[in-house]
Amino acid sequence: MRVLVTGGAGYIGSHVVKLLGEQGHTVMTYDNLSTGNAWAVLAGELVVGDLADTTLLQATLRDFAPDAVMHFAASIVVPESVSDPLKYYTNNTANTLKLIQAVVAGRVPHFIFSSTAAVYGMPQQLPVSESAPLLPINPYGTSKMMSELILRDCAAAHPGFRYVALRYFNVAGADLSCRIGQAYAMPTHLITRGLKTAQGVFPELLIFGTDYDTPDGTCIRDYIHVDDLASAHICALEHLAGGGASDIFNCGYGRGFSVREVVRVMREVVGYDFPVRETGRRAGDPAALIADSRKLQQSLGWKPRYDDLHTMIRSAWAWEQHYARRHQRP
Repeated sequence: MRVLVTGGAGYIGSHVVKLLGEQGHTVMTYDNLSTGNAWAVLAGELVVGDLADTTLLQATLRDFAPDAVMHFAASIVVPESVSDPLKYYTNNTANTLKLIQAVVAGRVPHFIFSSTAAVYGMPQQLPVSESAPLLPINPYGTSKMMSELILRDCAAAHPGFRYVALRYFNVAGADLSCRIGQAYAMPTHLITRGLKTAQGVFPELLIFGTDYDTPDGTCIRDYIHVDDLASAHICALEHLAGGGASDIFNCGYGRGFSVREVVRVMREVVGYDFPVRETGRRAGDPAALIADSRKLQQSLGWKPRYDDLHTMIRSAWAWEQHYARRHQRP
């Protein structure tokens, strides 16, 4: 298939582009490189452009004529969404609307959307299923929920347009061959931040909140290896290509780890106790998020391969060491 990938130079998008290329699909990445990197695009062509540039976006869709669009381009930092909500509604909702408008006008039949578990807010029941109420507690989650609603309504109004929304839980790890991984200048992901602290990039790792209603007082999250998440996108693409209906799926492993547990495993992997400091809660963080991903496995045939916290952290650590050498960082 011919697949246009927005945000394909970023962390998750680049792993999906890599897998699409390996499986023989024709790929084009559309990315403004605000957080992505051109070197991370391992397959197909890269168009440097912004979703707000509707002229370039429409021309790219017309010239490439994709069978499907996968949409990853988004702002993703929860605390920033609380302090700067307009940035998130502009980039995550308004720009997604422009993309969907262009896709529908261009008669592209299939759309795969990078959504988030943040749409659930603080779920009353764990693990959380796709039928749980959508009650986001931060602008990031709300901006993604609004995009999901736009997709739902567009699919109802345009019979030739079908979509899959994948609600990610916490994504971790890196390409096992160390070709790509997280490469943000100021990462906020716990594992990346912790491993960079172990390298001396940051003086300490902060644990935000130790008084949550969890066994050890720190937040619990369901972590999924980025390559397993990439394979979920291939399953979604095959579902739509085979005539499957529009649908929504959770992407996680169905079990959670607390922040303190993750720190313990990171210290085991790197081999020493890097500095950690506990501080107050961060705005917009639910106590626990764990996925019920049975629907993804049963309906789309998705089979996780790297469902192990040590594997995720070891692959991320190998990447961080490779990335440091690549950029000659002490």
